[in-house]
Amino acid sequence: MAPRANWKGFLRLSLVTCPVALYPATSESEKISFNQLNRQTGHRIKYLKVDADTGDEVPNEDIVKGYQLEKDQFIEVTKEELEEIALESTRTIEIDEFVDKAEIDPRYLIRPYYIRPDGKVGHDAFAVIRETIREMNKVAIGRVVLTNREHIIALEPMDKGLVGTLLRYPYEVRSEQEYFDDIQDVKVTKDMLDLARHIVNQKAGLFEPEKFEDHYESALIELINQKRAGKPIVPKDRPKGENVVDLMDALRKSVGGAAKTEAPKKPAKKTKKAAAAQKEMLMPIAGKKPAKEAAAKKPTAGARRKSA
Repeated sequence: MAPRANWKGFLRLSLVTCPVALYPATSESEKISFNQLNRQTGHRIKYLKVDADTGDEVPNEDIVKGYQLEKDQFIEVTKEELEEIALESTRTIEIDEFVDKAEIDPRYLIRPYYIRPDGKVGHDAFAVIRETIREMNKVAIGRVVLTNREHIIALEPMDKGLVGTLLRYPYEVRSEQEYFDDIQDVKVTKDMLDLARHIVNQKAGLFEPEKFEDHYESALIELINQKRAGKPIVPKDRPKGENVVDLMDALRKSVGGAAKTEAPKKPAKKTKKAAAAQKEMLMPIAGKKPAKEAAAKKPTAGARRKSA
């Protein structure tokens, strides 16, 4: 099934315009999710909207938004008033400027989207915009209206398409000073730094996301499979943390430990096996098949329900 676009409109750089579609680049749908149940009946829990004081259920047409000034004091805002100030979408991503990627503080990054031409026309203009950004080795900063709000979006080329990452506004980012001001100023000696660098060099590698395993997700799958099979659930021993008394001694022991457990020169094969192993663990639960296999086969009747 073809992915569904979250937004369709136009991408514009000065007088160059092309129709584009925007798709979510990430998904949480493959993670294990739970429903809340009534332990006595096994039925799902249903939430009702009730008046906090009377306890009476309130129909949707009688529910309005309110901004709290202080306790029990609200300013009521109607749907019509919100619609009046809502930004009218121009259905256009306007590119305003180009910046170096290193200048974008990672705290401002929200979520990524894939952007591609929409339909059979406009591919030439899209390619011109994409290759201009790639050639200049810059990030294009633009504006887009989603759900009545204007968002800042950073555009980068990826393969034949673009990745657009929504950015936060400055008022959404907390100052680091209120968290870091109380950190003590500590003198780090050259010997400590040398030992720490040695540990880092021994653990140096390439960023390969396919080798990452979600251990909690794997544990959830194992738990569910055991309960489905009627096996007893036995609590596992948890490792106990150790207090570091001598930092230099801990660094020296870390260097020795890292040398003993140094990874082989060719980790790629093992990372693929590790990723494949987790996929095999996912198989017992319906709906957890790899994307290619899921596309080739229709889901079974026992597919796992998603939470409401």
